[in-house]
Amino acid sequence: MKNLVIVESPAKSNTIEKYLGKDYKVMASYGHVRDLPKSRMGIDIEHDFEPEYIIPMKAKKNLNNIKKRAKEAELVLLATDLDREGESIAWHIAGSIENKHIKRITFSEITKDAILSAIKNPGTLNEDLFNAQQARRVLDRLVGYSLSPLLWQKVRKGLSAGRVQSVAVKIIVDREREIQSFKAEEYWEIAVELDKNQNKYLAHLIKIGGKQAEIKNKKESRKVESEIQNETFKVTDVTKKEIKRSPAPPFITSTLQQESARKLGFSAKKTMMLAQQLYEGINVGEGSEGLITYMRTDSLNLSAQARNQIKEYLLKNFGKDYVSEKARTYKKSKGAQEAHEAIRPTHITNTPENIKGHLTPDQLKLYTLIFNRTLASQMSDARYSQVTAKIEAGKYLFRTGGRDLLFGGFMKVYLEKAETEEKDAKFSNLKELVKDDILKHLKTIPEQKFTLAPPRFTEASLIKVLEENGIGRPSTYAPTISTIIDRGYVKLEERRFYPTEIGFIVTDMLSENFPFVVNVDFTANIENELDEIAIGKMKWQKAIGDFYHPFKEELDKKSEKIEKVKLPERETSEKCEKCGGPMVIKLGRFGEFMACKNFPECKFTKAIVKSTGVKCPECEEGDIIERKTRKGRTFWGCSRYPDCKYATWQDPNKTKK
Repeated sequence: MKNLVIVESPAKSNTIEKYLGKDYKVMASYGHVRDLPKSRMGIDIEHDFEPEYIIPMKAKKNLNNIKKRAKEAELVLLATDLDREGESIAWHIAGSIENKHIKRITFSEITKDAILSAIKNPGTLNEDLFNAQQARRVLDRLVGYSLSPLLWQKVRKGLSAGRVQSVAVKIIVDREREIQSFKAEEYWEIAVELDKNQNKYLAHLIKIGGKQAEIKNKKESRKVESEIQNETFKVTDVTKKEIKRSPAPPFITSTLQQESARKLGFSAKKTMMLAQQLYEGINVGEGSEGLITYMRTDSLNLSAQARNQIKEYLLKNFGKDYVSEKARTYKKSKGAQEAHEAIRPTHITNTPENIKGHLTPDQLKLYTLIFNRTLASQMSDARYSQVTAKIEAGKYLFRTGGRDLLFGGFMKVYLEKAETEEKDAKFSNLKELVKDDILKHLKTIPEQKFTLAPPRFTEASLIKVLEENGIGRPSTYAPTISTIIDRGYVKLEERRFYPTEIGFIVTDMLSENFPFVVNVDFTANIENELDEIAIGKMKWQKAIGDFYHPFKEELDKKSEKIEKVKLPERETSEKCEKCGGPMVIKLGRFGEFMACKNFPECKFTKAIVKSTGVKCPECEEGDIIERKTRKGRTFWGCSRYPDCKYATWQDPNKTKK
């Protein structure tokens, strides 16, 4: 009988099977084969938090096929992903099959060399890594299945709480409250246009009498304008130097999600879906091939082999000036596993140009982003010539400056942020300024400004905050964001997060009664403990117990004291179509809806119809109105439904020409 290799997905199995000979059969588990039951807690709290695992209905048929093959196989190789989730899947498969010869293989890329090397050097299952995932799963179940029923009872049905999701919602709610309470303050900036030999310079006021310039209103601005009018503008210092700018490191999960959101407009969920496809394998002419390394990683490491290949590519295509003198290595993030690699192309010779015909437009965009960032990470610095000059006018100190690009280096292929023109750069010839120059004052340019409220979070900036505060790990960012949107706690408008009314209500309830559940530092500390479990430095049961026992004590103490929240409702002039009673606008799981005020005697409800003012392009009779899916996602459809079934995800008001 053949040796059996088990992976998670059919796409991955197809890619791997072509690298192995006739002695190997590759099967997919289609994700987890065992999980906690959905209908109950499934944790034996009295017996060291022992989890009760069951085989989900959707997994039974496939698992039976795997069991049959495994029983006949000479050797079973568990080739699931190399992270905690993959280790958990491998562990549960091992516990479900009958075979005395089970080995574990891992690889960070799905290429022929990587797969054959893994086959030759099999290892064993990592119990510590499995326990770290098991601890996370048990923790999340304890929090979710303890708090969610309370929210159902005290707020409304369909709500949920989560150890990471609730913190993410609180971060968004706190930012919204900052914005709501923000009061803009007026301030003024003053610049002067100066001249030397018909060369113009724009200088900005930075200090008054040796102190930081603070001009609060128009009156103070005019005083400055008046006082500098008769002053002599003298250059007191000129600094000329060459500065360098180094490239950003290769991508890890969080930075890929952030840059993909900024540059491509992709959600974290979409980015990870596309990255998964590129990792598992794309047919680029000679069968399926993995195009990037594993996409769930927090390691900045590139293998020596990869760095050498990149160097050869750069020398051939750009020349030695564009290659970093020393191979660049980057400081690892706390807790990162250096055995893993950063996200990079598996073969640097697979340029976007060479393989674009085999990728979808979105796959190509993401692959190009990864390819260019990887190249740039090993390229030479960008070099600038920078000039800064200080100019005194009595007690007023001004500064002007600018820089010229001498050599682009890594910027030839990748810019982390768009290069913007320096605000002084249009005033050229700064190098001609020398100390003790007297400059002619051409004009004063006062500008009224107001302080700005902090910006609402985008997916990119929220992921950055979660990462910086140690909330969640690479594999959790995308599902966390999807969850808080699907639950109706936040909404995305113009790529910015807005908390919903129910988001405010639930956050306030949790903050008031269970503050540690939504505390950033507390949640980050739990993540650190999970890391400790993963490297065998902490028992998973202890981590769970340290959290659960005080949590349960607080839950029991507070549950009866928490009053039921009366959800807000607004009066309308409409009458109930069933009983004639007044209709009110209520807050439901998927936003606002209209309901009869005589509830529960009368249970009539109807959706709030938001017309776009656009006629249906299909039947040309109905109006296009805003609708919601069962999961709360907005779409637009014809008001004549079901007679006309036209529907679109695109807001017609934004697509009108």
